[in-house]
Amino acid sequence: MNLIEPTALNAPTDCVNLLIVDDIPQNLVAMEALLRRDGLNILCAASGAQALELLLEHDVALALLDVHMPEIDGFSLAELMRGSTRSRDVPIIFLTASPNDPVRAFKGYESGAVDFLHKPIEPQVILSKVNVFIELYQQKQLLKARNHALEHALKLNETMMAVLTHDLRTPLSAILLCADKLSLDLPDDPPVQQTLKHLENSAERMGRMVEQLLDFSRIRSGGLRIQHSDCDLAEVAGVVVAEVSRAHPQASIELQIEGDTCLHGDPDRLAQLLSNLVGNAVLHGGHAPVQVQVRGNPGESLLLQVRNQGQIPEALLPRLFEPFKASFHESRGLGLGLFIAHEFARAHGGALVARNLDGEVLFETRLQRRMRG
Repeated sequence: MNLIEPTALNAPTDCVNLLIVDDIPQNLVAMEALLRRDGLNILCAASGAQALELLLEHDVALALLDVHMPEIDGFSLAELMRGSTRSRDVPIIFLTASPNDPVRAFKGYESGAVDFLHKPIEPQVILSKVNVFIELYQQKQLLKARNHALEHALKLNETMMAVLTHDLRTPLSAILLCADKLSLDLPDDPPVQQTLKHLENSAERMGRMVEQLLDFSRIRSGGLRIQHSDCDLAEVAGVVVAEVSRAHPQASIELQIEGDTCLHGDPDRLAQLLSNLVGNAVLHGGHAPVQVQVRGNPGESLLLQVRNQGQIPEALLPRLFEPFKASFHESRGLGLGLFIAHEFARAHGGALVARNLDGEVLFETRLQRRMRG
């Protein structure tokens, strides 16, 4: 017969819950009197069934379980707790009046106990152990709250960045249109035209940064959409190489095409992927030619390679495709180009990798001709 109903004594919302389970009422009263203090809410149950009811209603920092109980003993209760996602991580200390038995102690630890104490229990021993687990629980809750706050702040920052970068496109377009009109209306004076050219170049560079930030926000939020259609990667590469060559007339870019280069992909994203790689190679490759190769392998994939002279520091290689890690330079962008290229390669079934080979840097990815599923 259960003499004590489940109770939640002194339960302010900011209290830490401690569960005590024992079928002897006097033991519950004595343990509660020993452990009671401000900020600690003691939950008492006289059976395993009552303990399970309390665990469904409360998050518990520590459970003190008597081993010998009718119907559901301490070991069975511990196994039931470990089988529930809500209580599987609750630390358990077993309490028993049986003589010290290594076999039973082993069974207790096997059931998920963190400790096994024999009655009569020294008050200082149980107080010290309870204090340790209460402090660990409080630190865990504090860490969880801080992580939640950081995640919330990060989400707000990403939302603000997405809105800001989206709205920046309109004034940037206006600046470019005004610069273009001024170049036609103002006298053909070299210093004036040079100033306008600097204005256009700066606005275009800022526009590229804005687009990178927008893509970064879409990738981080899962809002990136790939518009697949039949396209030719060789044609995409030809357009990209021509654009980069116009932007960097001093650069030498060699394009090699082999085999069938058709695939079902997003030509705009593929162009951006290749543009980021070729632009990066031009910036870091010195005066040596940049080599771009597109090879249609027999089968399901296409090989895309970009080579340039130089070497990537070995310490940077493992983190090269992390956002803002590859490059952060006021004249070279935000360091998002390689991250975006990596994500666009993944969206086309590829994995972008970088290697140092005999004084050259090689970027390589294999793209799927047609995505499955």
